[in-house]
Amino acid sequence: MDRVLVQDGGRQGEVRSATIRRMQLSLMITCLGDVIRPETGKAAVGLLRRLGHDVDFPKAQTCCGQPFYNSGFADLAQAQAKHTIEAFAGERTVVVPSGSCAAMVKVEYPHLFEEGSEWHERAKELAARTFELSDFLVNRLGLTDVGARYEGKITYHYACHLRGLGLSAEAETLIRHVAGATFVPLDRQDQCCGFGGSFSVRYPQISNAMVADKTRCITATTADAVVSTDAGCLMNIGGKLRREGRPVEVMHLAELLERR
Repeated sequence: MDRVLVQDGGRQGEVRSATIRRMQLSLMITCLGDVIRPETGKAAVGLLRRLGHDVDFPKAQTCCGQPFYNSGFADLAQAQAKHTIEAFAGERTVVVPSGSCAAMVKVEYPHLFEEGSEWHERAKELAARTFELSDFLVNRLGLTDVGARYEGKITYHYACHLRGLGLSAEAETLIRHVAGATFVPLDRQDQCCGFGGSFSVRYPQISNAMVADKTRCITATTADAVVSTDAGCLMNIGGKLRREGRPVEVMHLAELLERR
């Protein structure tokens, strides 16, 4: 494939000089990204294209099937997985701005089908070329500074499903390299915000107590913005902050990294 020159670092927030391979990518937008936070998808596309990659958007994609799977509807989850596998058929690397949906594809899809079957093999193939955004940037591209700039204090909420993907400091590393920003550690950073998909609907009182503790920790940092990697977390945390009247900007990692 073609190789492109990008810049990374520097006072103007440029991306440091490095020759990287131009990759053919597909964006898996996720349901909440499509309906609740489309700006995340736009930022992810802008960022990946700015880094020199070709990005497409398979229009046949819908839900990854995680709500069915978590609710015990294995047959419906399997049917949704088949649809997603078909929608992303080919050789393109798939980038997902969501740890939960990436975990569904990478971890759970192969378990939905009988080992050795055609669909099991196709699920494994898609899983192998699917990456959560911070994982793709740091572990696949080897980037830590993508030329972003933000003037202010930033704190970070670690979304639960990153743990299932074996990811730890990738997103925080990217945040710490944003020019102009001051990173402020968050107490109980990896404690669940209480969203948990349908968990917040089934157990609203518990969910509210969990997100209230999360927003207390965020407020204590005096940060100007809180960043996370999943739209569900951002929706839950952002809603609670607004109800409390807290003037904290809530951003997806992709949105921060596309700030110039």
